[in-house]
Amino acid sequence: MHWKITALWGGKKVELRETPRAVTPFGGLVVFFEFLRQVGYGQAVRQHLPFRLTSPNAIDPVETFTAFLLAVLAEADFVLHGWLRSGNCGTSRGVVEFLKEALALLPEKHALRVVRADAGFFDQQLLGFLEQRGLAYIVVARLTLWLKREAARITTWRALDEHYAVGEFSWQLFGWDRRRRFVVIREQLRAERASLGRKLLDVPGYTFRVFVTNFALPPEQIWRDYNGRADMENRIAELKHDLAADDFCLREFFATEAAFRSILLLFNLLGEFQRACRFASYRQPATLRAQVFLCGALLGRAGRRLVLHLSVSWGGLKQRIPLLEHLLAYPVSTSPKLHPETAT
Repeated sequence: MHWKITALWGGKKVELRETPRAVTPFGGLVVFFEFLRQVGYGQAVRQHLPFRLTSPNAIDPVETFTAFLLAVLAEADFVLHGWLRSGNCGTSRGVVEFLKEALALLPEKHALRVVRADAGFFDQQLLGFLEQRGLAYIVVARLTLWLKREAARITTWRALDEHYAVGEFSWQLFGWDRRRRFVVIREQLRAERASLGRKLLDVPGYTFRVFVTNFALPPEQIWRDYNGRADMENRIAELKHDLAADDFCLREFFATEAAFRSILLLFNLLGEFQRACRFASYRQPATLRAQVFLCGALLGRAGRRLVLHLSVSWGGLKQRIPLLEHLLAYPVSTSPKLHPETAT
């Protein structure tokens, strides 16, 4: 079967035909497949999947799991841990148990420099847990009436520039077991710029941001350090928009959680893939898809060998050879406790 159309420019006839040959728009995924092979992905997934299928006609669960990951990708920084929760849960509910699980997953050779959190986690239980574990923290303070009063009472301000000044105070809120340090950033209101802070009735003309912290750093460094958390908001947006992490709602809660966890795994694999390929800068999943994975390809044979023909118009094999060479030279890191010579 064929069909003829006329080109929009030039007036030439173009014949359209079908082909029974296997065609994929994602031939560039061969690079990612090589990375998965290098890191021992198949064996690790097979080892940790909680079930086995005994039917001789059943599809290997590892293949099904991987197909789901790639389907999400078709639509790096690491995520250490994640929970799927009901939408009506309070922000800080279960945060201590979540952190306990996250810290248990953290390899021994890694340490947390600081825990940063927004006002939804301004909670005595969390702060006490972090202090008990010896962890530094910077948390946005929820501006209760008492904290607003204390911020308004600050008389010693140190100007950072013509618009910003910093101050601090210590205070023990009701229900807390100790006094804690509060750092305050005061910003002068300007018509040409929106402010992120809150206005205080007692101090017109300014907005205020307040952080509680156990870091022994100058207030401006506390503020700048916390602002680095904004990059995590970008990673969350990538999980939602590039990998559809908020688009799954299966019949069972734990099935939905399994889909969510697999997306987190994919996100981390993409981050490590970039390190293995030695990219000069971080690329979002959507960028990887467009620049690396998206490549028209035909699957054919040369004698008894399968051959994947990558389209030159998408960079073909030539553009991907440097990535494959980096992957072949990639040293897969292993936790020391997993080395055979240290096993007991």
